[in-house]
Amino acid sequence: MAESRHSSHIAGVVPRTLMPPPALCGFLLLLALVFSVSYAVGTAAGPVAPGIHGTGAGGDSGSSGGGGAGGTGGMPGMHGGGE
Repeated sequence: MAESRHSSHIAGVVPRTLMPPPALCGFLLLLALVFSVSYAVGTAAGPVAPGIHGTGAGGDSGSSGGGGAGGTGGMPGMHGGGE
């Protein structure tokens, strides 16, 4: 009789060790839900500043007015890095 309890105990433990904890599954599900909702909201909102484009290899940074202060994008009151 002691052997039958022992073998049923082992049979009950094996499936639990192969599955991740329910809290981890819930956390990952919640994380995926939050990211998908934030992506949907961001897509619906559109671009934040559609007129601003990244500077390319041949781009002229600083030509957008303000006097071109050495790589700061022409922002007045800003000084160059090591000057």
